[in-house]
Formats: sequence, C-alpha cells, structure tokens
Amino acid sequence: MSALKDAIGRAVDGLADELESLSHRIHANPELGYQEVKASGWLCEFLAAQGFKVEKGVAGVETAFRATIDNGEGPTIAVLCEYDALPGIGHACGHNVIATSGVGAGAALAAVRGQLPKGRIQVIGTPAEEGGGGKMKLVEGGVFKNVDCAMMIHGFDRNVLHADLLGIVRVNFDFTGKAAHAAADPWEGVNALDAVIQTFNASSALRQQVRPDVRIHGIITNGGQAPNIIPETASATFYVRAATLDYMWEVYKKVVACAEGAARATGAQLKTVQLPTVYEPLRRNETLLGVFKANLERIGATPEAPDPNRLGSSDIGNVSQVMPAIQPYIKIAERGTPIHSRAFAEAAVKPLARQGLVTAAKTLAMTTADLLADPALVRRAKDEFAAAK
Repeated sequence: MSALKDAIGRAVDGLADELESLSHRIHANPELGYQEVKASGWLCEFLAAQGFKVEKGVAGVETAFRATIDNGEGPTIAVLCEYDALPGIGHACGHNVIATSGVGAGAALAAVRGQLPKGRIQVIGTPAEEGGGGKMKLVEGGVFKNVDCAMMIHGFDRNVLHADLLGIVRVNFDFTGKAAHAAADPWEGVNALDAVIQTFNASSALRQQVRPDVRIHGIITNGGQAPNIIPETASATFYVRAATLDYMWEVYKKVVACAEGAARATGAQLKTVQLPTVYEPLRRNETLLGVFKANLERIGATPEAPDPNRLGSSDIGNVSQVMPAIQPYIKIAERGTPIHSRAFAEAAVKPLARQGLVTAAKTLAMTTADLLADPALVRRAKDEFAAAK
C-alpha cells in the first residue's frame, strides 16, 4: 500500500495545475443550486478524460452526475463533489475546491487503476447543497443504493476530522394586512411588516430559552412597497437548527408560535410554508475518520480539534443517515477567515486553496484505496453505522 499511495501522491501532483485551473474556472463562474450547468459540465468532461464512465442527470437532477470506474467485484466507495455558489457572494463556501478535490481524487485513482484492489470508485456530483438539498434528491433517487461508504471534504481555516452538523428546517412566513395611506389614514390599515418585526423580536427573546446548540436566524424577504403605504404584505424566511431532529422540531414549533402570536397581535393573516429541504445531523463514523486521519498525517497535515461553537448544517448529514459517510475539513484559508464571507470567497483561489486542494485529493484517494484493499474495514464501518443507528 505504501508504493500505491506514493503513486497516488505523484498522480495528484501531476494534475495539480489542471485541478487548480478547473477550480478557478468554477470560482469565476458562480452558479446557484440546480443551475450549475457549466460547473457540472466541466467536471464531467474532466472525469471522462480520465477514463470514468460518466452518467449525467442522475436521479432526474440535471446538474447531478455519477462517474464510475469498475475494477471488479469489491466494495463501492463514493467521493462526493459540491459546486453550487451562494447568492450575491459567489463561492464563499469554497465549493470550487470541494468539487476539484473530489474529481482530483478520482483522477489519481484512475491513474493507478492497474495497481488498485478490486472494487468500484464513484465520483458523485451533488448539486444545490446551499439550501436546495441535492443530496436528498440523490438519496431518494437511489443513487447511493449500492454505495458502501461515502466521503467528501469541506474547505475551512484549519484541518479538522469531524465537526458536528446541525439538523435544519426552513420556513417562510407570509403575512397579509391591509393597505392604507401611512400619514392620512394609518388607522385604516393593518401593518403586515409590523407582524414580521414582532416575529423577529419574539424569536430573539426565544433564543434565551433554548439549548446552546440551537441556531435561529432569518431575513425579511418582503417589507412592503413604499414608506407612505401601510404594508399590505410582508414576508420572512427563518432557519431553525439543532443537534437532534427531535429538539429541532420542538424549537421549530416555538418559532412558528412566535409568528402566530405576531399575527394575532397586529391583526394580520399568516400563511406558514415549511420548506421541504430538511437537513439531518451528521453522524460520526470513527472507522472512516481513523483511516482518513492516518492518510492526512501521512502527507504531513495535522488535524486539530473542532471549535464546538462553530456549527453549520449540510445535506451530507442526510447521506450519513443511510450509510457510513464523513466530511473532514481541509485548510484552504488563513486562520480566522469565516466561511460564507467575501474574505473566504477570495481565499478560495489563493495559493493556500491550491495546497488544500492537493492535500484533500491525496487524502480522499488514499482513503479510498485503503477501503478497497481491506473489505474488513468497510464491514467495520458499516457495523459501526448499524450499531449507532
């Protein structure tokens, strides 16, 4: 395995310029969830050139793909890619690096195919992580049905093996009031914006009475049409997160009650629409994390302990609920750079991002090789998953 891993490392180094160029191209052409036509196309072209059999539009999702190398009977190991951008600030979550790390790992494994143990390697393109639930659609569409283990990385300001991801539910609150002249006849109106503001105030007070892992945050999506018109309609979107689904739903009901109370207080009518993309918490798999850690350290990177106060959510959590799956974090930005910021978007194309991309591709590929070489490791990961479930 040592010789094989050395060959994998050399293969990634040989591809580094091409991978960085692809990463920069995706970064320069940010596409929102389910609109990643360019990114998906470029990634598929790259994988096809490495000898993968590429299937586009899997599970009926236009910008999803599955690329496979079948090396005979054995485990099926999947490496996942994300490539959607954030509205307004582009690749401020570094998905350009996630995508190219994944295809880079696949390309390195393809380059040493003749030395690989038996099994199947799949590189799976998963659109719309930023709220669209692409992985949920792929799980429901059976894309992961025959996969034994899945893995991906996420860019960060340090190397971390595992960070807990919260479950998340999203909800729209649409309030309807009554328009009136804001100066001449304000008493004739019912102010829908007041209902939105009271929802925010009540939710802010609620934060004092929930567990530390809970996150409640929202934005006003419609605040009225003009200052001299009592807002007839107003809307807000809220996210509710928690470490367990049971508690998430408990807090969700309280946030909905905040909106209902605001409607009663102002006289507005309320329409509550829960969005279908419910992300589940990420389940740990120590077996897979241990293999990844050994390979990360093999190439000279040292993982750090996670910061328990930095919490997020992702649809990789949904994958981890149906099979062993991991999402370690790889350093691509200077320490202290917050994700979902313009600074992180800028960092995602700097030299440190190239270094993280290469580290991630090597570690993902070496971990895949270990799992192919030792089906007992795969069984152990699956046994651990089953016991935890």
